This record gives sequence, structure tokens and C-alpha cells, in this order.
Amino acid sequence: MREVTINSNDAMQRLDKFLTKYMRNIPQNMLYKGLRKNCVRVNGKHVKDGKYMLHDGDILSLYFKDEFFENKKQFINGSTDIDIIYEDNNILLINKPRGLVVHSDDKGSGDTLLKRMQSYLYETGEYNPEAENSFSPALANRLDQNTSGIIIGVKNAPALRIINEKIRAREIRKLYMCVVEGYIKKDGTLSAFLTRGEKKVSVTDTETENSKKIITAYNVISAQKDKSLLEIELGTGRTHQIRAQMAHIGHPLWGDTKYGSVHKPPMMLTSYKLIFNFTSDAGILNYLRNREFHITADFSRTFSQEK
Repeated sequence: MREVTINSNDAMQRLDKFLTKYMRNIPQNMLYKGLRKNCVRVNGKHVKDGKYMLHDGDILSLYFKDEFFENKKQFINGSTDIDIIYEDNNILLINKPRGLVVHSDDKGSGDTLLKRMQSYLYETGEYNPEAENSFSPALANRLDQNTSGIIIGVKNAPALRIINEKIRAREIRKLYMCVVEGYIKKDGTLSAFLTRGEKKVSVTDTETENSKKIITAYNVISAQKDKSLLEIELGTGRTHQIRAQMAHIGHPLWGDTKYGSVHKPPMMLTSYKLIFNFTSDAGILNYLRNREFHITADFSRTFSQEK
């Protein structure tokens, strides 16, 4: 039998979801059988319903075989090299450099932005893996490896739930800056359909099987005869959306050889502005309402000087 005390990072999630994280080795059918057979007690009472919402301070008594309880792996500290542009008790905003992956990829990259952030919080004492049952600091959004810009790091579960909800409700605006090939005269909004492939995506003007609608709005900041500097805001958030949709209209991102650029990398794309445009209650994050954060894209400094 194991006894677990629910903390603030475990609370406000379903019992079955917590148990799936806490007992990673248990088959789902055995977990739900255990719920029915009085193997899970909350504050001394048998709870059958996996939808029960956990509360801070709940005490779980778990009557399962020891083999289903995974010993906690020792946290291995890594690089803490992150460019923090804002930080408070709940979140931190990080300027991700070009070339660094956000999460581990299929190549098994050990050096990730997530690992660096967790290592930083471990060093500052804000993340204690031994004290956590199911939570670890997380990144709420992601960028391609070769895209730089603002990433939202979240320090606790209550803040992560709010940030995820606000992203789904489109109450957090993310704006990008990029350089595309060719001269673009005026602002516009693009609508098309995107289909994911094995290594890249494709864009069509009409709907096809498995395609999803995409909407991309852009403002022209500056334009020369062979390239244009744009600000972009996504109406939808699909993989490689900006890269593929701009290439589809004949203006691939400068340096994005994967989608047709004739110029060598680096690809000129940065998530440069973040606006907490909350229109509904944000709980513990209400203090961020209408706050705006931005960075300067390196390529924008020299764009107007280039001939």
C-alpha cells in the first residue's frame, strides 16, 4: 500500500488522470478494475469514480502491487543557459534561440529548452522533483527548432491550467516577425488548407482529405524589391503554418530551404511579441491582463540598411 498526500500541483485534476501519471506502469484496465474493487481510497473512503476531482490535502491510500509504483528517477541537472525576458512566481518568458529544440525529438536530443528551464528552476530552488507526485515545470507553447522567440514557461499546475485555457480561447496573442522572399505591396489575410506529411506539410487552396483550414494575417513592415519584412498573426495554429502558407503564395521565408527558399539558412522567423489579452477571469494570473512583452528580431535591425 502507498499513501500519497495531494499538493497544490496535483489538485484540481481527475483522480484517474493523476493515477495514470503516478503509476506509469499500470495497465489502464487494471487501474479501473482497482477503482471498482476498493483499491483506491480518498481520505479513508472508497472512491470508484475516476472523475473525482482531487483537492489540495487529500490523502490517497493505494492498494496495488509494488511493481506498479515507479521509483522516482533522480533529476539530472543540465545547462541553465536561458534568456529570461520576464519572470514571476507563476511563469517565466524565455527567448528561445534558433537551433535549440523545445522538447526531446526523435533524435533523442538531451539538451532542450524544457530541460534548461527545469534545471534553472532546480538551481533556484523553485523545482523540487522529490516533492512532486505528478507535476514538473512545463512549456505552454512550442516553436520549431530553427525558429527563435518567446516561449511561455510555467512553474506550477494551477498556472499551467490557466495558460492552456487562455491559449485555447485565443486570449493570448502571439505575433511573429519574418523576412520573406519577394516584394509584397500591402497587408493581407490568407486562407487555405494544410495537410501534414511525414517530414513537411503541404498547402492547397481547396479542401482535401485530412486537410485542416488555416488562416494567416500579415502586415507589411517594410519591403524591398527582393524581400519583405512582415508581422504575422495566426488565426489557426498548425505545424509549419507560416512557412508553408507563405511558400504557397510564392514568398517562402528567407533561408527556409525546406519550403523553397533559394537563400541559405538561417531561416528568418521569430515569435517576437506576446500579449495577454484576457477577456475573462484568469484567476491567479489576472495581474497579467493586457500585459505585453516583446523582443527585437535580429534580422529586423539590419533589414532597412540592406540594399
